Amino acid sequence: MLNWFEKKQGGGPTASVTTPAGPRVPRHSGGWAMLRKRLQAEPGLRVIDVGFTSPTNINFLTELGHSVYLADLVHDAWSDNWQSAMDEEGNPKWNVEGFLNQSMNFGDRTFDVVLLWTALDYLPEAFVVPVVMRLSEAMNPSGQVLAFFHMRTRGEETAYCRFHLTDSDDVQVQIAQPTPIQRAFTNRSIEKLFAGWSGHRQFLAKDSVSEVIMTR
Repeated sequence: MLNWFEKKQGGGPTASVTTPAGPRVPRHSGGWAMLRKRLQAEPGLRVIDVGFTSPTNINFLTELGHSVYLADLVHDAWSDNWQSAMDEEGNPKWNVEGFLNQSMNFGDRTFDVVLLWTALDYLPEAFVVPVVMRLSEAMNPSGQVLAFFHMRTRGEETAYCRFHLTDSDDVQVQIAQPTPIQRAFTNRSIEKLFAGWSGHRQFLAKDSVSEVIMTR
């Protein structure tokens, strides 16, 4: 499927719009197809699902015997005042530690699976590396992260979306709050971002989105 939606989406971050809207569009996902097999074979895993609360995802995962932790990182990043000041060059200074302590304070919990989706494409630049580092610290050995990365910053498929799980090789894609894409990733930049992780498997798609499963 070349385009996720018929109408192009635009606009900036909108804190007042917090729920996905519109139809759910099926999209084949090689990464989800692979990760689903593990989730179906190994009950009792701890899973982080990134994005606005999806009852579909909660029900799907808990019925398989897993525990679910929700983290709406993109909405949290843009809806709170994490820009503390401006630097000497006029660039925003971000309160990264405050964001991590509020949105990624997992306590003593560690996780086996992270459904990160496209979150890293939409976070402020200052948050990207610290978020990956915090996830790395919170992962169990052999823990896996499923992440989607846009290969370009223009096009219908760059609208910020919520992903809903299914028992097939598809995920359902639904437009979420308007949030402009911040960056596109190359294969090299993805590998650099997850440097030090033990495994890396990539799944290519036809919609300019690369899917990656990273293993801790």
